[in-house]
Amino acid sequence: MRATTIEEPARQVPLYGEYEVVVLGGGPAGIVAAASAARAGRKTLLIERYGFLGGMGTAAGVTNFCGLHGNVFGQAHRLVQGMASELLARIDLLNGLNAPHLILGKVFAQAYDTAAYKIAADELLASHKVHILFHALGAGVVMGDDRRIDALMVETKAGRQAVRSEIFIDCSGDGDLAVWAGAPFEFGDEHGHPMYPSMMLRLNGIDPEKAGEAWRTIPQLMEKATAAGTHKFPRKSAIVRPQKSGIEWRVNFTQVAREDGHAINGIEPDDLTRGEIEGRKQALAAFEFLRTVPGFEKSYIVDLPPQLGIRETRRIKGGYQLSGEDVLGCASFEDSIGVNGWPIEAHVPGDVVFTFPPIPESRGYNELPYRMLVPEGVDNLLVAGRCASMTHEGQSAARVSGACFVMGEAAGSAAALALSGNRIPREIPVEKLQETLKQQGAFIGRDQPVPEGL
Repeated sequence: MRATTIEEPARQVPLYGEYEVVVLGGGPAGIVAAASAARAGRKTLLIERYGFLGGMGTAAGVTNFCGLHGNVFGQAHRLVQGMASELLARIDLLNGLNAPHLILGKVFAQAYDTAAYKIAADELLASHKVHILFHALGAGVVMGDDRRIDALMVETKAGRQAVRSEIFIDCSGDGDLAVWAGAPFEFGDEHGHPMYPSMMLRLNGIDPEKAGEAWRTIPQLMEKATAAGTHKFPRKSAIVRPQKSGIEWRVNFTQVAREDGHAINGIEPDDLTRGEIEGRKQALAAFEFLRTVPGFEKSYIVDLPPQLGIRETRRIKGGYQLSGEDVLGCASFEDSIGVNGWPIEAHVPGDVVFTFPPIPESRGYNELPYRMLVPEGVDNLLVAGRCASMTHEGQSAARVSGACFVMGEAAGSAAALALSGNRIPREIPVEKLQETLKQQGAFIGRDQPVPEGL
């Protein structure tokens, strides 16, 4: 029988550098985690697989910040403040930020230009003196003992290199670093199926006057096309909205599945390969349909993003798992480090289903506990972003960029506090972290007044 494995010879790996805080992943959580740690005076390195920052927001062309706002007793407020406000201001200075727009008549989202986001994120990290290593893919860890990471291994065009740090923050989205270090995790729903990914696209050449508020009429046009048999759609809910310029619109009609109908597995390379190809096919089909919509007749595809938009893979188990009940019940926590105002957003076969807390009877947001960020079994590690400690339902709400900004700022600040007090992250005084976050302009819930305005 032919061997199915190959033994890799032992080798000496060059040491790229030694840091106080190392962040793996440059999405919204990673950006603000690195900036927060560096702002506190810690030598910080951010490692990113692409040549730009933004995570799914740029690499998957999402072009929309969800979860910055909340519906508080029937009134809209921007709940995510702190370091995120600095990033948003930088995007706005580049004329890359839309005004917030209402989703389903209940909660706001805010569109942006991906190029502006990339530049603004670069500038934010430079202003706080964060070291950045682009084009480096995490490849494993070397443990100092059973509970402590000694070094993170990265693959680069120059070969494998090692990075040492006192504290690591996993913002990879997939929990890569945490899993390599031995932290427990969950994957998908009770059957092991994650949420469906999507392939975004952007169109240019739209006639804004003819298109008007096309997002209101397109669902009915989709129903008519389906009934007539002229087009098929992988899901009912469609995103078709203008960017900063009315001639450019972002589009998502897609829902990428395996042949068995279940969602693509975002950490399985064959699945990802099939998903990228199928996603582009679905994007093309959406474009062909939109060319029949008034105002879109002369449109053309201006951008397909570098990768498929992954919503869920591994979720690391920590001191607390945020649940769907917490989201819908607007839960409070003594160790709150911020809030989430986004509803449960379930990507189910053929549709997207939103479930909100009671509106306008409730405050519309849940607090996020620090324990979500502290994985079991590893002492010098924090996790932030969509791979933090949540259930499948909890993650369907708190995976969005607003909550990721919140978790990232808390993780970076917690790492700095741990180093200052010569403690491991799970042993820091949480009340001191909360006070630090409030001083930095963050809204953590608890006894703070709700921020005014959008």
